[in-house]
Amino acid sequence: MIRTIRYTLLTITLALGTGCASIDFDYPRQESVAYSDTEDTFLGRQLADDVAGQPADHAGFYSLADGIDSLAIRLLLAQRAERSIDLQYYLIKDGITGRALIGTLLQAADRGVRVRLLVDDMFTSGYDARIAALDSHPNFEIRIFNPFSRGFAGRARSGVTGFSRINRRMHNKSFTVDNQVTVVGGRNIADEYFGAREDAKFSDLDVIGVGPVVQDVSTMFDTYWNHETAIPVPAFIDMPEDVSAELERVRRELSSFRDEVEASPYADALRRQVLKFDASTSGELEWAPYELVYDSPDKGIKRRSETAQSIMTPLVESIRSAEKELIVISPYLVPRKTGVEGFKRLRDRDVEVTVVTNSLAANNQFTVHGGYAPARKPMLKEGVRIYEARPDAEVVGAELIAADGATATLHTKAYIVDDRELFIGSFNFDPRSAFINTESGVIIRSRTMARKLSVAIDASLEKYTYEVFLNDDGKLRWREAQEGEDVIWKHEPKTSWFQRFIAGFMRFMPIRGQL
Repeated sequence: MIRTIRYTLLTITLALGTGCASIDFDYPRQESVAYSDTEDTFLGRQLADDVAGQPADHAGFYSLADGIDSLAIRLLLAQRAERSIDLQYYLIKDGITGRALIGTLLQAADRGVRVRLLVDDMFTSGYDARIAALDSHPNFEIRIFNPFSRGFAGRARSGVTGFSRINRRMHNKSFTVDNQVTVVGGRNIADEYFGAREDAKFSDLDVIGVGPVVQDVSTMFDTYWNHETAIPVPAFIDMPEDVSAELERVRRELSSFRDEVEASPYADALRRQVLKFDASTSGELEWAPYELVYDSPDKGIKRRSETAQSIMTPLVESIRSAEKELIVISPYLVPRKTGVEGFKRLRDRDVEVTVVTNSLAANNQFTVHGGYAPARKPMLKEGVRIYEARPDAEVVGAELIAADGATATLHTKAYIVDDRELFIGSFNFDPRSAFINTESGVIIRSRTMARKLSVAIDASLEKYTYEVFLNDDGKLRWREAQEGEDVIWKHEPKTSWFQRFIAGFMRFMPIRGQL
């Protein structure tokens, strides 16, 4: 069946013709690295005393659960930038947040700041002219990770004839300014991640980092930026005939949009948060040992992948070190047989294992839920506690824009070991994160931060999740706390028969290794 679909797509692709831009992988590129002499920047001077007073293996961290806070700190850092801004993202959507960020980056480039933007190509379709215009700015360079051929036909052809190449995507997320401050975590750049969308609200987690972790993130960024699969824009995007005019059009568009939203409650809240962070959060930083973990950009490339640096190695080592408790938070949880066996080994040592993921009603990826659902019974039988996020959960920072009935979706990717260390990053506990996409994150060995996140999770479980359990007949049930009483659901809570049908159907598709 899969082969039939493949040949059908190939026939359609050939019928569409060849009117698409090819990719010049040998296009000449200028190698560049992060600036190392940024101590005399505003941020460098502001943080110098804090950094100097800490052990060499410690970095300062500040967690960002509130979406408005997380956008505000990015905008403030970009406004304070004097030498460089480096961004690495899987997704940057057009919208309030995307335009606010791009506009701020363009302003920074105008005042002489070097901006390097590395973005995956999965969601750039339709924005080639804008990308080319921004890239034409002398201080604003964009590279696209593992690009598709352009145009609808080109993308279709890439999917059919180059699937093994284009299947691997860059899921890393980082935002670094003047090589002095960085933001890493789980958020992409889109309205739903920052409380700026009416119909959807994502609960996510980022962390600010200062000290030596910043250079580690810069090293990761440079490794990707200078990799052969980070392609300069002119290598595959046709430049507009008058690129300077296109850049001016982008400026006007961003300016007009800024004027439109200037008086909105969201913009007002954002300004307040920018002012709050401008007063400095350095006194609230938690200093602790850490380890920045990430995949090599060679991951997924034949003949290189087996020897490439893998995020899995330190994550597995950290998780296996649990002696009392492991809490895993993952929006897209697809534990294969080895994952369930790993949980079993922990349970055999009397380690309490709790997993928090999306319910079907809260999940924006039905296919992923179809891959996760078969693992519930095996995990429960091993004594793993399972909680599924409700679609009506409150999301901090989303109350200004989100309409009543907006679907809440868990997007946080984290874990906590024994209330002594935690991971925050882009890694989903699924086969795609483990074996296909590149991922990144930070392990922070701080009892204070681990305990703080653990307490926050415990406080939210009863209010915002369904507890999944097996009844006396071994059937799945969902317990929901409502006004002091338990309501027991016999099927996926708050879902239609169609949602359950699609998720059930996806269980039988031979795609679990791609989820």
